[in-house]
Amino acid sequence: MEHPWSLDTGERGAAAVPGCEEPVCPLERELVSVSRARRGCPGPGRVTQLVPVLPPRPLVRIPLTGSASFIWLTSDNMHHQWLLLAACFWVIFMFMVASKFITLTFKDPDGYGAKQEPLILTAVTKVEEVHVPEEKHWPEEFQFKTITPVLPLQALPTGKAFSGNLIRQPLVHMERLELLRNVCRDTALRDLSHTAVSKFVLDRIFVCDKHKILFCQTPKVGNTQWKKVLIVLNGTYFSVGAFSSIEEIPENIVHDHEKNGLPRLSSFSDSEIKKRLNLYFKFFIVRDPFERLISAFKDKFVHNPRFEPWYRHEIAPGIIRKYRKNRTETKGLQFEDFVRYLGDPNHRWLDVQFGDHIIHWVTYVELCAPCEITYSVIGHHETLEDDAPYILKAAGIDHLVSYPTIPPGITVYNRTKVERYFSGISKRDIRRLYARFEGDFKLFGYREPDFLLN
Repeated sequence: MEHPWSLDTGERGAAAVPGCEEPVCPLERELVSVSRARRGCPGPGRVTQLVPVLPPRPLVRIPLTGSASFIWLTSDNMHHQWLLLAACFWVIFMFMVASKFITLTFKDPDGYGAKQEPLILTAVTKVEEVHVPEEKHWPEEFQFKTITPVLPLQALPTGKAFSGNLIRQPLVHMERLELLRNVCRDTALRDLSHTAVSKFVLDRIFVCDKHKILFCQTPKVGNTQWKKVLIVLNGTYFSVGAFSSIEEIPENIVHDHEKNGLPRLSSFSDSEIKKRLNLYFKFFIVRDPFERLISAFKDKFVHNPRFEPWYRHEIAPGIIRKYRKNRTETKGLQFEDFVRYLGDPNHRWLDVQFGDHIIHWVTYVELCAPCEITYSVIGHHETLEDDAPYILKAAGIDHLVSYPTIPPGITVYNRTKVERYFSGISKRDIRRLYARFEGDFKLFGYREPDFLLN
């Protein structure tokens, strides 16, 4: 049967051709696209062609069965789940990268020199267990003869500048306190690490009641500057406008304990002493023990810049008479004489004669009783550039005063100098000296000077 032909200019599109109506549902559109192509349905556009006029055919609509609908929905859900999973992995990856970056920004505790032993890291695990209160709080119990069991809590700086977030504390200070506690518990070193909290010790501790600070003096480690800081905090001279800066405070005032306005802890009653030891922020500074002895010898018996004649005219002759091997030698006190005196197990009978002048060369244990008094911070002379600001901040006074400028290189450990001073001294005398100061080496993490002992 022949069908009539008609001219289609494309203006009507597919909708003008019977049976080529565009399905509404997108899925139906895909299913009937093949049928439309076979029937010769024209696409969009303006196309001139002859098309036969066919009788209308019924449009077959294919309904979606239950299985097809389920497959379509499952595919869509799985797509969303994969996207969610990928997003989670991305978040975890970014968190790991950020954590690694934060970790790398921490300062290396062992980066300040090779003179210290690897410090014990058990204090790091303690950080998560200790809660630091907003205000200064210290345990009520105080013991003179035994170390307090809760040292980490007492030792944490709790000044106004700290808000309880331990992660901001340099780990090196936590490690120093943990090392101190462990050595204090070592019974083999008890005779070298423990001492009674006597008047001699209390005389070494200066008090700043205004800001609740105790500072134990350890000569030859920059104590003059710390005294100036306390003078400023106490307002002794700044209140009358005598000095406009720390640098202007003369040393004769700093070391004159009747003029510097720094009371000693020994000047208080027993109850007041106990109260301050329990509640106040406490710190002191240490230095390599042998290098400190060299500094003391040079300052008191060689240069003597403060003109203290008793060191040369009273103490030096007493040491020479007892410890100089060559009696015919007429030189002044030599470092070898000094070492032999300090290493003598029976040195105490001379110490009694010399009185408080021995503070420049006795051990840190004898000066500050670190195993009996729980200190908040122990600074090191070798890292004073970092430790001084930390101490001021830990005590909550960094907004009030700054530590004086430290000349470059002055705090660096000088092994060459140590070797030169000990070069002419017998191994026996050096070993005896180390035996006396071993407690200082162990308590504060300084390495045993093998290059001198062996």
